[in-house]
Amino acid sequence: MTATTSTATPVPEHGPLTGVRVVELAGIGPAPFAAMMLADLGADVVRVDRPGGSGFGIDPAYDLTNRNKRSVLIDLKAPGGPARVLKLAERADILIEGFRPGVAERLGIGPDDCLARNPRLVYGRMTGWGQDGPLADRAGHDIAYIAVTGTLGMIGREDEPPVVPANLLGDYAGGSLYLVTGVLAALHHARSDGGRGQVVDAAVVDGAAHLATMIHGMRAAGGWRDRRGVNLLDGGSPFYGCYETSDGGHMAVGALEQRFYDEFVRVLGIADEIPSRREVDRWDELRAAVADAFRTRTRAEWTALFEDTDACVAPVLSLGEAPVHPHLAARGTFAEHGGITQPAPAPRFSATPGALRTPPAVPGADAASVARDWGLPDPAPESATAPERPLP
Repeated sequence: MTATTSTATPVPEHGPLTGVRVVELAGIGPAPFAAMMLADLGADVVRVDRPGGSGFGIDPAYDLTNRNKRSVLIDLKAPGGPARVLKLAERADILIEGFRPGVAERLGIGPDDCLARNPRLVYGRMTGWGQDGPLADRAGHDIAYIAVTGTLGMIGREDEPPVVPANLLGDYAGGSLYLVTGVLAALHHARSDGGRGQVVDAAVVDGAAHLATMIHGMRAAGGWRDRRGVNLLDGGSPFYGCYETSDGGHMAVGALEQRFYDEFVRVLGIADEIPSRREVDRWDELRAAVADAFRTRTRAEWTALFEDTDACVAPVLSLGEAPVHPHLAARGTFAEHGGITQPAPAPRFSATPGALRTPPAVPGADAASVARDWGLPDPAPESATAPERPLP
């Protein structure tokens, strides 16, 4: 599908964060995604882009993490650049940055500088290693962060290297979601405690470790072995994993409870020929029987057989297939906006629903409207290099 700039009638602002102003200092990875989540929920997010761009070089029209935002261009190393950021910070409720520790301070836009101008500001910092510790100044990416927390080592088969879960587990689950939780909690505090802001230090290593809290409890209780691929929830059990079908597709099985398991083996047609699932020493035999059964039909055939059951079995779909799954389509889990099919805002609110209001922000395209709406001086020349677009 092609990406286009929307010219439709603007959609009215929606979302529980309508009226909240957010400054995002442009970067890559978890910080932009966190800012997107705030924007999806109605916040007025102004992204401060750098002249010349940043990130992986993706066409801005397809960078969905910049949807529902506005963009201004500011050269943070040029005379007057930091002062313009501080002007934004004066008027903001939340500021998000993802620089290495100390960079914002050297630029003159660190927490002390911003909070001196706006004591109510929530200053959100997103890094991989955190603001302190032996590795704080080191470069890194998602895979390294989840590696040292023990999280990556949990994923995969026992006799194979760990499986890389894209950058979803570290950057977004351990990073973005914790940053959003942190800045919203701090915003609540700032608005209920005499207007006092604070700094939120969100580190991927902290979040990724925190995600495994239940597993640490199970390990302490003797219910989880510190090896991957041998436990109940990591593919070690024959009734919690993925199996190949006759056409090369896969089915995901999560038949943990006995009643779900009984339904699972009944539909699979092997209930009378397999060992009890309580015979752990015969799990390899059980796994082989399940795998053999799944290889007798296509993914579509197994999907049809299991879809009206409580066997906890589902087809493994690709990114392109997921939007047309009947359940996701009925719920509107995906939406089309600006010619791009994309995940819709989540979670959902009964009174203040979020919305896809604008396509991905074009760097510098919104300088005039931001200056007008935020009560700022007229934009500098480098902030007006892209055509202005309407914002609802």
